[in-house]
This record gives sequence, structure tokens and C-alpha cells, in this order.
Amino acid sequence: MAQTRTPLMDERAVRRALSRMAREIVERAAGTGRLVLMGIHRRGDEIAALLGEEIRKAEGTPPPIGSLDITLYRDDLAVIGPRPVVGESRLPAGGIDGQVVVIVDDVLYTGRTIRAALDELMDWGRPTRIYLCVLVDRGSAARELPIQPDSVGRTVELSHGKRVDVLVPELDGQLAVEIVGIEPPVEDT
Repeated sequence: MAQTRTPLMDERAVRRALSRMAREIVERAAGTGRLVLMGIHRRGDEIAALLGEEIRKAEGTPPPIGSLDITLYRDDLAVIGPRPVVGESRLPAGGIDGQVVVIVDDVLYTGRTIRAALDELMDWGRPTRIYLCVLVDRGSAARELPIQPDSVGRTVELSHGKRVDVLVPELDGQLAVEIVGIEPPVEDT
């Protein structure tokens, strides 16, 4: 079966969304004084870094940025296999106690990744407030848990057989968002 790739956001659209989201984050956090960004490994890390740069440009100083590897907190660990690859979670200097933490991810779909991130984050400390920021929200129709984002770049409702791929320069050589679908095989008549 062949895959179809349909552009959803080009680099300019992603950068515009990140700029808007950065302003929303600073507004919700009442400034940058206690603001911490925590990206979910891998693409959430990259989106958090881009948001941090947007905040630096607007506010003059970047917020501390950390990283969450949720592998051991997933509820489908048995499906992954007997030897999951576990990365490193990194807290920013000063930790997260008493901070306004923004969890950053690329795509929100079922909500299970965010639940795992919340579990891990709470093992590291007690933030004053936690917000959720995602570049793409697949909409509440597919949500399995009552989790909603506070800041969203773009919302898109997709049918079951499609997925959203967020491409970031450090991993993919470009900044874009694409919808990927599977084309059914063509039957010979």
C-alpha cells in the first residue's frame, strides 16, 4: 500500500503558529519569571526549543527548557517489547518546584502520551501550574482521556487511517506538518 503525503503547514505557517503560541504561553504564565518549557522527547523537544527561541525574541531572555522521556510511563509498554529504548529526561537548572511548567508536544491525539508526561513530571517535583502546548491537535473525537491543550498551533480532524507527521529540521531536515494516509491497493478489473 502506498502512502500519500499532504502538506498541512509549511515552514512559514509553522513559524507563525509558534510565534502566536509563544505569546499565549507568556500571557498565561504572567511573564517569563517562573516559566519552564518541558518538551516530550523527541519532536516535542524540538518544538519546545523553537518556542523558547520565539519567547527569547519577544521577551529578551529564553525560558529554561527541559526534556521528558516518557518511555517507562507509557501504558502500552508491553506492546513496545521486552527491551524498550529509554532516553534521558532532563530538568532545567533549578528544577520545576513552584514553577509554571508548559508541557510541549508535537501532536495531541488520544491523550495517553500527555498522561504519561504528567506522571513523570510529578515524580520530579511540584509545579505551581501545568499547561499543555501542542503544535497540532487531532481534535477531541479521537481523545481517549479528558486532556485538552491550552495552546494549539492548528487543529485538524482526521479519519482513522490517517496520521499527522511533524517534521523538524534537527531530525528531518525541514520544518513542516504533513498528513499521511494509506492508499488502498488498486484492484485490476
